[in-house]
Amino acid sequence: MSQIPAPSLLLVFMLMISGVCSQWSVSYSPSHICALKDSSVIMNCTYTYPAGYQIKKVFWTKAFIRGVKPPDLSKDPEYRQRLQYLGDKQQNCTIRLSHVTLKDSHEYYFRFITDIPDGKWTGKPGVTLTVTDLQVESPERVTEGDSVRLTCKSSCTLTDRATFIWYRNSQPLTTGIIGNQLNLWRVSREDTDRYSCGVDGHSYRSPAVQLNIRYPPENPVISISPSGEIMEGDSVTLICSSDSNPPAEISWFKGGTFVGSGRIYSISKISSDDSGEYKCRSINEHGEKYSDAVTLNVMYPPRNVLVLISGSGEIVSGDSVTLICSSDSNPPALNFSWFKENESSAVGSGQSFSALQSGRFYCQAHNQHGSQRSDAVTVTVHHRLGWHVWLGISVACVGFFIIIIILFIMRKRRDANTEDLTVKQDNLYSDVTGRDVHVSESADFDDAQYTTVAFSKPRRDRNAPDRRDSEEIQYATVQHHKNKQTKRSEENESQYDNIRIHQPESAVRRSNVESVEEASVIYSRVK
Repeated sequence: MSQIPAPSLLLVFMLMISGVCSQWSVSYSPSHICALKDSSVIMNCTYTYPAGYQIKKVFWTKAFIRGVKPPDLSKDPEYRQRLQYLGDKQQNCTIRLSHVTLKDSHEYYFRFITDIPDGKWTGKPGVTLTVTDLQVESPERVTEGDSVRLTCKSSCTLTDRATFIWYRNSQPLTTGIIGNQLNLWRVSREDTDRYSCGVDGHSYRSPAVQLNIRYPPENPVISISPSGEIMEGDSVTLICSSDSNPPAEISWFKGGTFVGSGRIYSISKISSDDSGEYKCRSINEHGEKYSDAVTLNVMYPPRNVLVLISGSGEIVSGDSVTLICSSDSNPPALNFSWFKENESSAVGSGQSFSALQSGRFYCQAHNQHGSQRSDAVTVTVHHRLGWHVWLGISVACVGFFIIIIILFIMRKRRDANTEDLTVKQDNLYSDVTGRDVHVSESADFDDAQYTTVAFSKPRRDRNAPDRRDSEEIQYATVQHHKNKQTKRSEENESQYDNIRIHQPESAVRRSNVESVEEASVIYSRVK
């Protein structure tokens, strides 16, 4: 018997092993599956084994550890309700796994057991399942007016036959879809909605994504809480609602004065000083906008009630003084009552009151929220005098004026007489000129000085009787000269100068100077 070389024996052994192994096999198609979350996956599988063997058990497992008995997935609580064996116990080992989740991403194996000891086989490598979800990818910053592209993405590549569907607020879109992308042209704030995607034939949708479109504030609106009538002492809250992205900063203004910030502006224990117009300003990086003004009208009862007196508080009997009631209230007081101090009943009504008698009066102002009284003011009435008193006063006044007039006339006459006498005295002994006698030097007589005394005779009427005893004396041009040699007090010194005396013709016949002394001459002291 011839001997077979060793290399040939090895080759024969390998061929024998290869033939045996070729009879034990498991095939998967495809070997890699990318499944959408919540979908159903079919893992196609075939197997072979040597003739003469009888299949006793077939099952799928996901764990294969040497020396550890592989678990049967059909008995696993996580798979028992979702795993369905579609094959047989001859060649087909296909299964369906429903409602796959991300945790189902594993490598799965088919294993069969025959009736011959050691007649067991596990198909390795197995089929790899990757479960993916869908995510909408959008730009982080979008400004109103931009064009935007949204992409539906997964962690693995779905089949080329997958058709993507887009949803806007759960409503399918039909335009702007190109493959797994959605194109939005010139977006506005109205496009700030929720977008999601899915695959045709599958119920699963991606989580919705809010498109972040940035835009300036528009039309801030103020609401007042509580609504309705506001009473002094109430607590009031103003709320500014503003549509903007990003959220705007809110500022509050009363008139043109800044009073606070924040979306909510609260006033506790509101007073009349808080009445007025309020606005809120909404501002972000894209612009600003002011709200329309709202008016806080704070109601309160009358206060600061005062009585104003038209004219003087003092009048005479028969006249009246007008009193006016002034008050601060909201709404304005329309009802006014007048009282006299220490009297309980009202003496008048209305904003003005005519007082006819003396006393202290006050008013009380009313509105629907309350009332308040003023301090009292004093009215004084003076009684008029009777007609007989006025007649007596009139007569007395007339008599008084008559007496004054009489005294005035008497004084005028006295002054006139005094002036006439003074003039006559001043005319004495001045420039006395006689046709027959001339005195050129001064003579000292009774402290009187006479200078240049001359008698002049008037022309005598021839038809007139010759009367020596009747003489006519005329005075003119009295001049006063002081004696240069003798200085005397002016009160005791009389000077006569330039006295001219006119006599009748019968008196001029006297030839001596002494006749001057005999003549009736009136002397007057001149100071």
